[in-house]
Amino acid sequence: MNREEVLALFDRQMRREARPGSPASRVDRDDRIVRHVGAAGDWNAVLWSDLDEETADAVIDEQVRFFDGLGVEVEWKLYGHDRPADLGERLVKAGFVPDDPETLMVAQISGLDLDVSPPAGVRLVPVTDAAGVDLMFRASEQAFDEPSRLRAQVLAQLNGDPENIRAFVAMAGDEPVCGARMELNAGTAFASLWGGGTVPAWQGRGIYRALVAHRARIAADLGYEFLQVDASDQSRPILQRLGFEVLGTTTPYERKPGF
Repeated sequence: MNREEVLALFDRQMRREARPGSPASRVDRDDRIVRHVGAAGDWNAVLWSDLDEETADAVIDEQVRFFDGLGVEVEWKLYGHDRPADLGERLVKAGFVPDDPETLMVAQISGLDLDVSPPAGVRLVPVTDAAGVDLMFRASEQAFDEPSRLRAQVLAQLNGDPENIRAFVAMAGDEPVCGARMELNAGTAFASLWGGGTVPAWQGRGIYRALVAHRARIAADLGYEFLQVDASDQSRPILQRLGFEVLGTTTPYERKPGF
């Protein structure tokens, strides 16, 4: 896999040409910025920017005024190769707060070992309704903190745009032990993997790997070439062993309205 070529493809398809994540949202774009705009409970974000030392502060201020006018929280999704080099510092000065950095990882599906099954006593169950979402997030909340709005967003996707999301919960008997989902980015070469946190008592048994392989098989059947993950420090080594490669870093900078 040519990392530079794949990163350029990712920037173009997933950022510059991004599509709305739900029927209720939209994407605004010009030659300097691409932003995802939704209601208060939706994901509002700056997805891509083409800035320099002279233009950055004015464009940042413009986005602050825009999202403050909507009264919504906004995430500026900053990648390690974005410019100018001090863009993160400029965002902090404008009231954005950085979260933990993540690693942008991509795998070519054809190069992955997909002959992986969950461990004995665990089954992978599709999530299609509110009850399934509750099970999925019961597991996720034990594994790591996730924003409360995410539960509503996943349910809205399942109800309003079910063709572009696949969600699963790993069940050990009647207990959810891991939840994961995949967003199918129509018109691109990339399917995106999210979640996958396993409850502590079941970690190290191959559940996360089984869920990656399960979602990869679905993506391959649907014609996708690549899987993309924003990986935490915990999942990065697992994904590398599975065949994912590092393309860079990404850090969410978040800003509440009026701050």
